[in-house]
Amino acid sequence: IMALVLMHLIFLHQTGSTNPLGIKSNINKIPFHPYFTFKDLLGFSIALILLMMLILINP
Repeated sequence: IMALVLMHLIFLHQTGSTNPLGIKSNINKIPFHPYFTFKDLLGFSIALILLMMLILINP
């Protein structure tokens, strides 16, 4: 599932990709990669640490 999600994100946010209507909009866009990648990695890390603490401290 993770591989499919990553493939989806790579192809969805590819440079030059258009919207489903085919209308090209040249508005200023917020870059996807830096903000959301950091936010998702931080959330994943916190969840992983909490689950590992639960598993290792209270087996």
